[in-house]
Amino acid sequence: MIWDVLGKLLHAFLVVGLVLPLMAALMVWAERRVSAFMQDRLGPNRVGPAGLLQPIADVLKFIFKEDVIPGHVNRVMYVLAPLMVFVPALIVFSVVPYARGMAIAPLNIGILLVFAVSSLGVYGITIGGWASNSKYSLYGGVRASAQMISYELALSLSVIPIFLVTGSMNLESVVAWQAQNVWLLLPLFPAFIIFLVSSYAETNRLPFDCPEAETELVAGYHTEYSSMKFAIFFMAEYINMITFSALVVTLFFGGYTLPFLELPAGLWGTVLSGCIFAAKVSFFLFLFLWVRWTLPRFRYDQLMDLGWKVMLPACLVLIVCTAGVRAFIWPG
Repeated sequence: MIWDVLGKLLHAFLVVGLVLPLMAALMVWAERRVSAFMQDRLGPNRVGPAGLLQPIADVLKFIFKEDVIPGHVNRVMYVLAPLMVFVPALIVFSVVPYARGMAIAPLNIGILLVFAVSSLGVYGITIGGWASNSKYSLYGGVRASAQMISYELALSLSVIPIFLVTGSMNLESVVAWQAQNVWLLLPLFPAFIIFLVSSYAETNRLPFDCPEAETELVAGYHTEYSSMKFAIFFMAEYINMITFSALVVTLFFGGYTLPFLELPAGLWGTVLSGCIFAAKVSFFLFLFLWVRWTLPRFRYDQLMDLGWKVMLPACLVLIVCTAGVRAFIWPG
């Protein structure tokens, strides 16, 4: 029993404590390289081959940079806010099956944990803006809370048709259903579009980065942060990108499976399934970068109109239609 517990703790530490932060650091490098390519410039290319060691240099810079706490802030909330964003971002990935039989916490209600924990991140952003005792930081925090609450509705409603079709909220079961039938992208394409767009809004990425709009708010809710506290906010955004890309793959693209490919038994099958999953997630991470450096930022009123007047009604119609199809046309 104790060895099982120790094994699970080691599994969680390796995935959540090492792999996810390492992937977030690599995503910073990838974003700088991809943006440089799209803008016809070089990007980081001096530290290591192709600039691959640049993330290490950035981390060392943040570690050794002076950690300044302004005198006018609420010190307790100011220090806690980055952790309130960072920790939920790490926990959410725990229910995602990233290879065959490999998930830190394969819960039967895994998707509920995703939405319950991911929604906590808005408190860290809002408290960070409030504790900074700056009106611009507070504006950024209020914008973030309104935006994330608005798009959480569309995000959570868009997955209800998935569970009407598969009959389970266990993400492993959703992957198994797609392996035996068809990727849910095909019958539920509108739900995929809504989930993907809402994911961009939830992670505060362009064209939905109004909480961090540099031209209006001077970087928004983390204006008063520096050193590792700023880095933690920064890393949480990239970890959320990785998690939502993994959820898109799991819910709509068959997870770690491929059509007409039967995974071999044993260790090699697990490794192959993990590589398939990583390749799919890498594509959607690239899509995050592609969209950021292609589309302009929405005005805030346009952003809220899209969430409440377009995506929310579309989700409700989609749920009703899916329930009708399951009840009268495609039962069982």
